[in-house]
Amino acid sequence: MLVTHFVIQSVEIVGNSMAPTLHHAERYVLNRWVYLVREPQPSDIVVILDPTDGSYAVKRIVACAGDSVYLKDGRIYVNGSALHEPYLPAGTRTYASPTVKEELIVCGQNQYFVLGDNRNYSHDSRNFGCVPRQNILGVIMH
Repeated sequence: MLVTHFVIQSVEIVGNSMAPTLHHAERYVLNRWVYLVREPQPSDIVVILDPTDGSYAVKRIVACAGDSVYLKDGRIYVNGSALHEPYLPAGTRTYASPTVKEELIVCGQNQYFVLGDNRNYSHDSRNFGCVPRQNILGVIMH
């Protein structure tokens, strides 16, 4: 029980917010221990506690504490540079929301900006804002 609670555990993906990287109903290993020895980093796929409803969600970190995220014209800029996302299909666009085409977000201390890889079907930091560090449970090993 200690191993599965503090070190590793199996998680099942529910939904399609991380497609095409992770798929609905597939199982992966959650490494809860890794963040005891290092901080979460951009590109990490993590399990978070959703700040809006307390449910668990799987998302990708795109920005860390102190980083600025600028969403404009379907592109993401982190600290002024276009975000390189080789894990997404070519031409994938990322908008702030259906009604907001441009937005600037700055991650505060111990905050992370997370997105689902399936940008049109993901409830993520564009909806609920930056995620506090204590809401990041571990990294998905795939």
